[in-house]
Amino acid sequence: MTAKEIMLPRRVEKGKAPEVSVDSEMPVLDVLPRLLDSPCRELSVTEEGEYIGRIDEGSLLEGLGRMIAARDDSCVVTVECDPSNYSASAIAHAVEDTDAHLVDLMSVPGENGKVMVTLRIRNSDPSSAIRSLERYDYHVVEAHGSDDKVHTMEIATERLLSLQALMNV
Repeated sequence: MTAKEIMLPRRVEKGKAPEVSVDSEMPVLDVLPRLLDSPCRELSVTEEGEYIGRIDEGSLLEGLGRMIAARDDSCVVTVECDPSNYSASAIAHAVEDTDAHLVDLMSVPGENGKVMVTLRIRNSDPSSAIRSLERYDYHVVEAHGSDDKVHTMEIATERLLSLQALMNV
C-alpha cells in the first residue's frame, strides 16, 4: 500500500498545503514516521513534484487498518528474544509446526535490547503455538485467543480453590 492509496484527495490553495511532503509511491510503513515527525501531523502527497492530496492521522490509521484484516478465528501471541536469535522464518516454522497459519508478524525493539514480536495466528487457542515457540527458545510474554481456554482454566482453578477454602471453614 502506498501514500497515494491512503491520501485524502483535496485541492488546496497555494501556500496552504502541509509543509512536509512525501512521494505518492512511498510505502505506508515509511509514511508513518514522517507523519509523526511532521509539526502539524499532516503530509502533502506529491506526484512528479505536483501536490495531489494530503495524509493526516485519520487517513493513515484507516490505511493501516485496511492492511490488517479482521479475523474472529485467530489468537495473538507476543514473544521476546535477543536480536541475534530473531528469525522470522524460525518463528513462522514454530507456528506452522502446530498446523496453524501465521497471519501477521510485527517486530519492534523492546526493553533491555530485546526484540518484541507480535504474531497473529489463525487458531483460536494459542496454547499449542505457545508450547512450540517456547521449544524454539522464544519467551512468550503475552497471549490472547478468541477461545481463551488458558484464561478459562485459570478462572476455574481460582474458583475451586475459593470453594475449598470456604468448605474448610
